Amino acid sequence: MSVKFPSNTANNAPTVRTLAAQRTNGRPAGALWRLLSVPLLGFLLLPLMALLTRTSLGQLQTSLANPEVGQAIALSFTTTLISLALTLVLGTPVAYLLAARRGKFEKMIDTVVDLPTVLPPSVAGIALLLAFGRMGLVGSWLQASLGISIAFTQMAVVLAQLFVASPFYIKAATIALASVEPDFKQAAALDGANGWQTFRHITVPLAWTGLVSGAVMSWARALGEFGATILFAGNLPGVTQTMPLAIYLGFESNLDIAITLSIILMACSFVALLLAKVLLGQRT
Repeated sequence: MSVKFPSNTANNAPTVRTLAAQRTNGRPAGALWRLLSVPLLGFLLLPLMALLTRTSLGQLQTSLANPEVGQAIALSFTTTLISLALTLVLGTPVAYLLAARRGKFEKMIDTVVDLPTVLPPSVAGIALLLAFGRMGLVGSWLQASLGISIAFTQMAVVLAQLFVASPFYIKAATIALASVEPDFKQAAALDGANGWQTFRHITVPLAWTGLVSGAVMSWARALGEFGATILFAGNLPGVTQTMPLAIYLGFESNLDIAITLSIILMACSFVALLLAKVLLGQRT
C-alpha cells in the first residue's frame, strides 16, 4: 500500500507560512510577549520614576542656586565639549581607516578601540595615571622637559572622557562611512576630485546622520564619566569636580544636590538618546 502525497505541495507552502505568521503575529502571542516584558521594563523604569518623584521644583531651584552645583555643571559641559571636539578630530581618521580596509592590522585597531568600552572604570583611571601622571610614561617626560603636569587638572578630566567616550563615536562613524557606496567616490574621482574633496563633499554628507548620532552618543558617555575621572583627575570642587563626581560627594553630604544633578544628567542622556535614534531613523 502506497501513500500518495498531494501534487500541489509546493502550492501549499505559502499557506503553511501564512498560518505560521498569523499564529506568531496574532493577538494572543503578542499579548503574551507584552506580559513577559513587564517585569524587566518595570525594573528599568522604577528607579527612574523614584528619582523624579523624590524631589520638587523648589528643591531643584535651591540646589541649582548652590555655587558648587553651578561649577560642576559648567565644568561638565565645558570639558565634554572639548573632549567631543578632540574625538571628532582624532577619531574620524581612525573610523575612516577602519571603514576603508578590514585587514589584520585594521582588526587589531578595532580591538584596541573597543577595549576602553569593556575595561572597568578603575582600570582606565589607573592606566591613565600611569601614562600621564607625574611619574608616568609620558607624564614624567612632560613634567621634566616642559614643566607640564596633567594629573588632577581639568586636562585630566578631558583625557579621561576622551579615553572612555571616543570609541562610541569611532564605532558609529565606521559603520556610517562604510555604508557609503564606492560608486559615488569613483564618480567623484573621475570628475577630477582628489581624496580630500571626495571625503568632504561626498563621503561626509552621505554619512552625516551616522556621524552626528555617534558624536551625540560619545558626548553623553563623556558627560556621565566617573570612575576614570576620579582616579586620574580627582574630585576637586571648581577644578575637576564634574556632575557625576559632585553626585558622589553630595550623596554623603547633601542628598538634594545629588538628586538634582542626577535628574539633569538623566535628562541630558534622554535627549541625547532620543536625538541619536531620530537621526538613525532618518538614515534608514
